[in-house]
Amino acid sequence: MPADLPDPASNPSLAAERVVILDFGSQVTQLIARRLRESGVYCEIWPFSVDAERIHDWRPRGIILSGGPASLTEGASPRAPQCVFELGVPVLGICYGMQTMCDQLGGEVQASEHREFGRAFVDLIDDCVLFQGVWQKGGREQVWMSHGDRVTRLPPGFRSVAVSEGAPFAAIADDARRFYGLLFHPEVVHTPHGAALLRNFTSGVLGLTGTWTMAGFRATEIARIRAQVGHGRVICGLSGGVDSSVAAVLIHEAIGEQLTCIFVDHGLLREGEAEEVVTTFRDRFNIRLVHCDASELFLGALDSVTDPEQKRKTIGRLFIDVFEEEAGKLGGADWLAQGTLYPDVIESVSFAGGPSVTIKSHHNVGGLPERMRMKLVEPLRELFKDEVRALGRELGLPDSIVGRHPFPGPGLAIRVPGEITREKLALLRKTDAIFLEEIRAAGLYDAIWQAFAVLLPVRTVGVMGDARTYDHACALRAVTSTDGMTADVYPFDPAFLIRVAGRIVNEVRGINRVTYDITSKPPGTIEWE
Repeated sequence: MPADLPDPASNPSLAAERVVILDFGSQVTQLIARRLRESGVYCEIWPFSVDAERIHDWRPRGIILSGGPASLTEGASPRAPQCVFELGVPVLGICYGMQTMCDQLGGEVQASEHREFGRAFVDLIDDCVLFQGVWQKGGREQVWMSHGDRVTRLPPGFRSVAVSEGAPFAAIADDARRFYGLLFHPEVVHTPHGAALLRNFTSGVLGLTGTWTMAGFRATEIARIRAQVGHGRVICGLSGGVDSSVAAVLIHEAIGEQLTCIFVDHGLLREGEAEEVVTTFRDRFNIRLVHCDASELFLGALDSVTDPEQKRKTIGRLFIDVFEEEAGKLGGADWLAQGTLYPDVIESVSFAGGPSVTIKSHHNVGGLPERMRMKLVEPLRELFKDEVRALGRELGLPDSIVGRHPFPGPGLAIRVPGEITREKLALLRKTDAIFLEEIRAAGLYDAIWQAFAVLLPVRTVGVMGDARTYDHACALRAVTSTDGMTADVYPFDPAFLIRVAGRIVNEVRGINRVTYDITSKPPGTIEWE
């Protein structure tokens, strides 16, 4: 089995009931896995080009074919391994996945003169197990479409169960072989009740009971860590973020004092964050922690650096240098622990490849030097972000860490456009703290995916009382997200923004203007952590 993909055989909690999702490059493929995981079904995403032998050996209870950007009218378009249709297990094709299933089984796909992108409606013309208890024959339902081709002839054995204005076969079924197809995307929130359709596939068609839980994952992962590490020594780069925090506590529960955490304080953290990390992990969890205050080194190296990418590279290089130096003082270690999540694994082996590597940038920014010669222990590599938060709560981590909004590795460096100075960082910390304090006081923190302040690279003229000011301007940003892939602006009440802006201008000397960023972000453009 390739080392870059999880091995469920080594983790009993992943081995009983599982589904494989073959990825054809859709930007929302991860959402299919998230919806299945939310219903207690373990699944993994593999590239469509995976070896047939691997699929056979993994013995999935069912297979889902994702959407993708390709067109079957092009000769080089991707196809599913033929074994998918020969294993005798149910198959669900979504969008492109449905089209390639039809094409490979003897149907026909053509370019459509009536493309459907975005909100659409389907008319249900027949009953189907996927619709049971959710949609009814004769009804019309809203869905989310994203296709330019359409199926024009069904393969033998299939029947049409739904149509749309632009597609004569918007949903299809072969009940004998238990093959199903949806031209729309049930995994996105824009298809109401889409998650219920997926549950009907895993429960009604596959007969899965949905017994995969965080409690079970915790127990089996602890046993796996102990078997993997043995008597070896482990070091963990602790950032204070959700991923590294959960990984550290889980590993400590497994091997105790064999673990040492190194917390590199680069001087670009939020107000009070360094103190909270030290207090939580040393005092509450009794974890061996090395706190290295390297703020002077980092800020000195960032002096006069204005390019955002250069800031990232500088911080990444220094992080590795400091981390390696501190690890050397400990006499070295056999293992390096890190909070790699499943989206990183997916991206690194995905259909289209991807820029990510195994090391997450906010843990070991810039990658693991080969000279360190340590093996990796990555206990979270089968989990999505929301599952990591659930595991953190299972482990007893405080909600101030588990529920913390994402904070990128470069920290405040990328929220100070232009030159970084200690004065600017101080202004930003105070501004950011007031913003988050008011959000928490209003009971909105958990309703917002990410909120922060940015110190704008401009100074503005203002009048405060009878005096003219020439001070900094700041921007506030808050977004909501259900999947971490798209984001929309949080609709604050104007009275809230007036109150926050008033506090910032009055309490942060050096800020005389506050704006609120109301931009949204489409799929594929968000960088959370």
